[in-house]
Amino acid sequence: MWFFELTRIQLCRQMELTMKIRQYSVLLVLLIVLSLGVLPVGGASKEMIQLQTQVQALQDQMTQMQQSFNERMGVMKNLMDQNTDSMNKVTAAITSLQGSLEKLQSDGSGRTDQVSGQIQSLNDSVDELKARLAKISKQLDDIQAGQQNQAAAQAAQQAQQQALAQAPPPDVLYQNALRDYNAGKNDLAAQEFSDYLKFYPSTDLAGNAYFYLAEINYKQGNFQGAVKNYDQVLQNFPTGNKAPSADLKKGLSLIELGQKEDGIAELKHVVQRYPHSNEALQAREKLRKIAFPAKDGARQ
Repeated sequence: MWFFELTRIQLCRQMELTMKIRQYSVLLVLLIVLSLGVLPVGGASKEMIQLQTQVQALQDQMTQMQQSFNERMGVMKNLMDQNTDSMNKVTAAITSLQGSLEKLQSDGSGRTDQVSGQIQSLNDSVDELKARLAKISKQLDDIQAGQQNQAAAQAAQQAQQQALAQAPPPDVLYQNALRDYNAGKNDLAAQEFSDYLKFYPSTDLAGNAYFYLAEINYKQGNFQGAVKNYDQVLQNFPTGNKAPSADLKKGLSLIELGQKEDGIAELKHVVQRYPHSNEALQAREKLRKIAFPAKDGARQ
């Protein structure tokens, strides 16, 4: 572009120079004409010849300058054409390069998307692997916990077997506990009945052991503990010989705890289930006292 600008400036200067030469030529001719009007007639011929010679020389010079100007203009035009062709080639090269860059950028973007997709796929695979490892770790923990529980159960079973091996026979242990209970040694009897239930929880006498533990609780005023042990008799040994007494004493314990409605319901259950028993007679008497407290107080 700078070359085109330089060429344009040179052409403008050449045209200005040509215009100035033409202006000078016209002024010179006018001066000659004026001089012819002023000069004497006798000297006009000689001066006329000189002026004609000068004008002819000037015209020749102008012709040469015009020819030189035309030649330069031709050269400049040729240069202009060459430069135009070069510029067209450069423009085409730039356009091609720009297209190549755009294509390269597009390909790069595609490759970037492809790489991004591959990275995302790898991340998904890693997450899946982590999930599998977590699942396997949980399974291992469960297996380990199961083994520990199994080991603990085996240890407890072994300890129980060892204790059973060292424990007194069930009949001896039960008789000792019952003897101490009848003798009023409640703490010692409670410990012996508890040992019996620990070593022999499934025998027929286990229901009796729960009942006597409940009786000790009742005598000591521990009615909550008494209800708990009476429930063991009723739930685990409902057909045992201590079931009617356990049912009666549970109702009395509930009344002592302030749970009057539950206690009354339990006493009515004794009357309904064991109507001809001594426990049913006691339950009716207690229910009558609850229903008519004033008459009982008057009799007393």
